[in-house]
Amino acid sequence: MATGVTISDAETPFLGDVVDGSVDYKGRPVTRSKSGGWRSASFIIGVEVAERFAYYGISSNLISYLTGPLGQSVATAAENVNAWSGTASLLPLLGAFIADSYLGRYRTIIISSLLYILGLGFLTLSTFLPFNYSDCQDTATCSPPKFQIIFFFFSLYLVAIGQGGHKPCVQAFGADQFDAQDPEESKAKSSFFNWWYFGMCGGLLLTLWILNYIQDNLSWGLGFGIPCIVMGLALVVFLLGSFTYRFRQNSDVKNPFLRIGNVFINAARNWQTTASAISVEQEVQGILPHEGFEQFKFLNKALLAPDGSKENGEVCSISEVEEAKAILRLIPIWTTCLVYAIVFSQSSTLFTKQGATLDRSLGSNFEVPAASLQSFISLSVVVFIPIYDRILVPVARAITRKPSGITMLQRIGTGIFLSILSMVIAAIIEKKRLQTAIEHGLVDMPKATVPMSICWLIPQYLLFGISDVFTMVGLQEFFYDQVPVELKSIGLSLYLSIFGIGSFLSSFLISVIENITGKDGRTSWFSDNLNRAHLDYFYWVLSVLSTIAFTAYLYFSRSYIYNKSSSL
Repeated sequence: MATGVTISDAETPFLGDVVDGSVDYKGRPVTRSKSGGWRSASFIIGVEVAERFAYYGISSNLISYLTGPLGQSVATAAENVNAWSGTASLLPLLGAFIADSYLGRYRTIIISSLLYILGLGFLTLSTFLPFNYSDCQDTATCSPPKFQIIFFFFSLYLVAIGQGGHKPCVQAFGADQFDAQDPEESKAKSSFFNWWYFGMCGGLLLTLWILNYIQDNLSWGLGFGIPCIVMGLALVVFLLGSFTYRFRQNSDVKNPFLRIGNVFINAARNWQTTASAISVEQEVQGILPHEGFEQFKFLNKALLAPDGSKENGEVCSISEVEEAKAILRLIPIWTTCLVYAIVFSQSSTLFTKQGATLDRSLGSNFEVPAASLQSFISLSVVVFIPIYDRILVPVARAITRKPSGITMLQRIGTGIFLSILSMVIAAIIEKKRLQTAIEHGLVDMPKATVPMSICWLIPQYLLFGISDVFTMVGLQEFFYDQVPVELKSIGLSLYLSIFGIGSFLSSFLISVIENITGKDGRTSWFSDNLNRAHLDYFYWVLSVLSTIAFTAYLYFSRSYIYNKSSSL
């Protein structure tokens, strides 16, 4: 936003109430009492509810559309869902870069919302192109025209592009409404991430209860069209809140990407600099030895010129070196959370196909859509977040004396452990489903309903939801909190990229196992006939991989050094 507006004395707010570093939509200083806080965050959380309603209105039941109207196999559909969701989770890196470097979060949100709405509109239109899949008898040879398939995937990836700009900027913009320098607002910002996820899961619940039923029983066109309308309304709501928002002032300092990049360049340029030269520079600047300075020592070489001297304006400052180290510290945590993301992707793919084979009847006339079981993840989140925020955090805060109760890394690790338990339960339940199919002679009847209630799957969904409260919310706060102030959108996009890469790894893992287990006429673990497949074996593989990754996570988290300004 513009910051060069002349303000009269009458318009000048009381200085004690002014929020440093923020302005209103006209570029004027803002007061704490009339801007930001929960007043503005409520608008933004409302927008997030709508956006998640729209996004999961597509993603939660996408595998059913691909294996139904588009006639794809289970393995191919799972790979396509993972590829799309992976792309959708990686694009926020680009969206955040554009926002933090050029457009700002506010403008990026508006532009990406328009792209989002356009993609949803095209997606709806693609379902009305003239083709009737129900007339086909052989799903192996009958599929829509190539143009319809191309148009569908074009629309799908346009939605991903819109989400790529929307997702990291909206959450970072919401967190920007709280002043970290104010004790009360700082505490509220920690709660913001909890209630943000609460609102997000509320939107997801509406999707799974309403849209999945409409898509499975009424019309795919209507099921895709409703999210388009909802996103349009969300954009209107976001614009209405403009008068209350706090906008970060444009800084005159060097672009953060250039600052951090120069540290690595200068450190590489000075690779021959000795440790003694750095020690002398440390002494000259009066830098006290500390744990952070000793970590990643090679970057300390950026403090000096190639000849070992100090050239003002041509070498990096201590703060710039610390910023670069803060980014490097994130890499082990980011890497060890990838397996959690692989596990996470199963809830909207293989869990759904697993549930589609079970008895889903509720009463005499209603059948629960398989994808709607994902609502138990959201339901457990909605129930558990208030418990966590209002009961567990205050209790933990009284014991540990930390504002957040437990550290962000402890929170993330707790969720990863619970996700391992969820996969173990999923493997055991899938083994029971296969045994039930064998006992009732349904092994070669893939379309027959296995006489086993779909409620057997509820525990794995509930436990997964509780793990989300710890890991997903913890990752959001961690990656927002631990990056330089100008890179908050990038921080959140790094969190999202975990799930993007995780989706691609899940797709790759499924493809590799499909090729290995399906060789020489053997039945693949991911056979279209799930009664002959072995999803239970796959779940055990994920449990083992998760345990290995969790062990590595514990090692790196114990040695992690938080930013000095972090509230943990």
